[in-house]
Amino acid sequence: MTIHSKTPLTIAEAYDIVKTLEEKQELKDYFKTFVKLSKEKAQQLAGEIRALNNPKLNDEHVIKIVDFLPTEAEELNKVLRDAGLTEVETNAVLELVKKY
Repeated sequence: MTIHSKTPLTIAEAYDIVKTLEEKQELKDYFKTFVKLSKEKAQQLAGEIRALNNPKLNDEHVIKIVDFLPTEAEELNKVLRDAGLTEVETNAVLELVKKY
């Protein structure tokens, strides 16, 4: 097997892929437990976070935010422990997450 590229996926996007596999009911049930947003809403939120144009937030950070949907600065800082966001940057991200 050769890996040609790596692209981070949200849990919602991965669940959407797994839903097409008939023989993977156990996996579908597992994903259903953790999916908080639809694929479309997850992609929309990810796009809004990317639109902040914050150089401290890479694709993996964006995916983590969408998957965990942190509601407080402390939660966001735990999810993004290596990003080092300022209070203003943190609040901007949290405001977007609140809409979802």
